[in-house]
Amino acid sequence: MMNLMEINQRIKQRPPFQMIERVLELEPNVSAKGIKNVSVNEPYFMGHFPDAPIMPGVLIIECAAQLCSLVIAPEDAANDENKLYVLLKVKDFKFLRPVIPGDTLTIDVKTVMAAGGAYEFSAVITVDGVVKAKGSMLFTSMDKSAVYG
Repeated sequence: MMNLMEINQRIKQRPPFQMIERVLELEPNVSAKGIKNVSVNEPYFMGHFPDAPIMPGVLIIECAAQLCSLVIAPEDAANDENKLYVLLKVKDFKFLRPVIPGDTLTIDVKTVMAAGGAYEFSAVITVDGVVKAKGSMLFTSMDKSAVYG
């Protein structure tokens, strides 16, 4: 189990873009289960949508992606300032029910494939046991110099 401060030591994202607030289970290179509490105070709800706030699907995917980075990131990854963990591909993601303020997302990710520095994960996002979204992602780490030259 990891709390917010322990997560901060392992991932680069920070509020308001840090999505994983607690890790309930973590088996390195295999799987993880994490929590995201959805608050009405999050800035995107002002415009998405003012009279019927719904969490954007891309942010639900980001929650899962951040949890995936914890699965593949070695313990000392936070000390390697030259690495970024990035999505390569989002595949077959389905949004079955809206995520709204007050929901607590439980995110489950499992490694489907790991080869040559690339990882494929399946993800299931639930609220109170009800599946809200699911799909798979291809994910990897890369050097910052490949992005910023």
